[in-house]
Amino acid sequence: MNFLHQIDSPDDLRKLSKKEMKLLANEMRQYLISVLSQTPGHFAPNFGTIELAIALHKVFNTPHDKVIWDIGHQAYPHKILTGRRDQLPSIRQHDGISGFLHRGESEYDVFGAGHSSTSLAAALGIASARDLKQEAFKVVAVIGDGGLTGGMAFEAMNAAGDYEKDMIMVLNDNQMSISATVGAFAKYFSRLTASPTYNVFRTKLKEFLNHVPSDARQVVKRLEAAIKPGMLFEEFGFRYFGPIDGHDLDLLLEMFTHVKDLSHPILVHVLTKKGKGCQIAEDDPVGFYSVSNKFNPATGQSLTAGSTTPKYTDVFSQTLVKLAETDPRLVAITAAMPTGTGLDTFQNEYPDRFFDVGLAEQCAVTFGAGLATENLKPVIAIYSTFLQRSYDQIVHDVCIQNLPVTFALDRAGLVGADGPTHHGVFDFSYLRHLPHIVIMAPKDENELQSMVKTAVDYEGGPVALRYPRGSGVGVPLSDQPSVLPIGKAEVLKEGLDLLILAIGNRVYPGLEAANVLMDIGINATVINARFVKPLDIDLIAPLAEKIGKVITVEDHVLAGGFGSAVIEMFADQGISAHVRRLGIPDEFVEHGDVKTLYNQCGYDEQGIITAGQDLLSLE
Repeated sequence: MNFLHQIDSPDDLRKLSKKEMKLLANEMRQYLISVLSQTPGHFAPNFGTIELAIALHKVFNTPHDKVIWDIGHQAYPHKILTGRRDQLPSIRQHDGISGFLHRGESEYDVFGAGHSSTSLAAALGIASARDLKQEAFKVVAVIGDGGLTGGMAFEAMNAAGDYEKDMIMVLNDNQMSISATVGAFAKYFSRLTASPTYNVFRTKLKEFLNHVPSDARQVVKRLEAAIKPGMLFEEFGFRYFGPIDGHDLDLLLEMFTHVKDLSHPILVHVLTKKGKGCQIAEDDPVGFYSVSNKFNPATGQSLTAGSTTPKYTDVFSQTLVKLAETDPRLVAITAAMPTGTGLDTFQNEYPDRFFDVGLAEQCAVTFGAGLATENLKPVIAIYSTFLQRSYDQIVHDVCIQNLPVTFALDRAGLVGADGPTHHGVFDFSYLRHLPHIVIMAPKDENELQSMVKTAVDYEGGPVALRYPRGSGVGVPLSDQPSVLPIGKAEVLKEGLDLLILAIGNRVYPGLEAANVLMDIGINATVINARFVKPLDIDLIAPLAEKIGKVITVEDHVLAGGFGSAVIEMFADQGISAHVRRLGIPDEFVEHGDVKTLYNQCGYDEQGIITAGQDLLSLE
C-alpha cells in the first residue's frame, strides 16, 4: 500500500500505526531519491532526518506546537509531511518551493532559516512569547552537530537554561561523535531516564538535595553525570536524554512522548547517518551533501556533461596553493567550509597552515586578525552571505587595527537556487564604508588569479576579494598571476556616446551590450572598474565629465553598492552627468536560475542595452 500519497498534512500522519509509519519512511526515501536525482539540491542530510521528522510530527501537535528546524538542509522530509509532497520537484526552482525554511510558504515553517545555529535562539524567543501571552504549546528546536558549533547556539543554550524555559532541543548528530556511549546500554538508559518513574524520582531527589550541604549535592550530580553522557548540556541547565538511534522510529516515538510532558529545558540527542538508505550517499556523504546536476540514482554518475571551464572557486584554490609554495607566511582559514571554498586543496598541501574553526565566522575573522599581528598572511575564505555574520569583528578587530587580512568572498552576487539567504549581494555595502579596506572583484577567472596575488602581497591593510559561484567565462589562464595596481581600472572599449562602468561578472555583459549598441550607432566606452574601493577617480571622472551619460552595473544591491560609490564620487568631484544604476533593487530576490534572476532585476545584457537607449533618448 502507498502511504506517502495519503499524507497531505501531519493530521494524516497521526492516523498511521507504527508499522505503517515505518513503511512510509521507506517510501519517503525512494521518493527523495527519484526527485532529487532529477532536481538537484541538498541530498544526504535529508535522508538522515526522515524518521526524526515523522516522529516529531506524530508526537507533537504541529502547527500548534512549534518545531523549528536549523538551516533547512535537513528539512525536506518535513516539507513532504506538511503538504508540499507534490511540490518537491519544484524545489529551488524559479517560482517553486524554497530549499530552506520559509514562513511565507507554510504555517509549519515556524521560523525562516538558511544560515546555521539560529534555531535555539528563535525557539527561546517563541517559548518566551508563549509564556508572556499565557498560551500553551510545546516548542522544539532541531539543530545539527555542525550548527551547534556556532557561538549563537551556545549563547541561546546559556540563556534558555538560565530562564528555565519549557522547550526541547533535538541535537541531530550525524557527523561529530559527542559521546561513544551507544548500543544496548545506551538504549536501555535512554528509556530509563525518559520514564515517568525516573523523572518523579529525580524531582524528589532534587527537592531532597536542597536540604543537604552543597558538597553532597555536587557528589550526586557528578555521579549522575558519570553514568551517562551529556554533562556539558546539564551544566547549561538542560535535562539530557540520549544518545539514541535516530533511525529507530519506535525509540524516537517513545522518547518524544515521554519528554513532551516535562516542563524543563530538555535536550534529546539523536544519532543519525547522512544518506541513510541511499547507498551512494552513505558511501560519500560529503560528495552527496548537495548535488548540482541530475544523476543516475543507482550509480551516482552525473547525467550532465561537466564544464571544461574551471570554476572560480577552483581558480582561487589553485592560485592560493601556488602562492603558498614561495610564501611560508601564507595561511588559510575557513568556517566549516573547506570543500565549498576550495581550501581542502590547501589543507592537503599545507595542513599545518590550514585552520577550520567550525561554523564560527566571527571566530574566523578575529583568529585571522590575531595571525596577522604576528606577521603572517591570513586568507579567510567564506561565502559572501556568511561573512555578514562577522561584521563587528571586521570593524573592530581587522579594520580599526588596519591588519593585512584577506577576505576571499566566494558565492558573491546572486547564487541561484539557494535563494535570498544565500545570495551574496550585500558585501560592497557593508564593507566599503569602512576605513582602510580595499575591495575588488574580477571580470574573469584569469583576473581572479591576479587579484588573489594582489591581495596576498598587499601589506597596507585588509583586502576583500569577491567572486561569483560557478564556472568562469573561459579565458586562458596565465602561467603566473600579476600584481594589479591598487585602485586602477582598465578601459576595454572606447566610445563617445555612453560610458558603461562595470564591476566583476557584469563586465562581459557590459561589453556584449556595447557591441549591440554599436550596431545601432551608439558607441560606448566600457570600463572594468576592478575596484569598488578605492575607485579610479583619475580615469573615471574625466570620462564621465566628457561623455555625460553613465551606466553603472553590478551583481549587487543598488543601495550602498558600486553605483552608489560612483555617484558619491561624482558629487565630490562636482561632475554633472546622467546616471543609470543597474543592480538589485531594494528587495530580497527569491531563488531561481541566475540568468532568469539577472533578467528579472534588469542588469543582464538586455538591461544594459535598454538603459543605454533610455539615456540617449534624453537628448
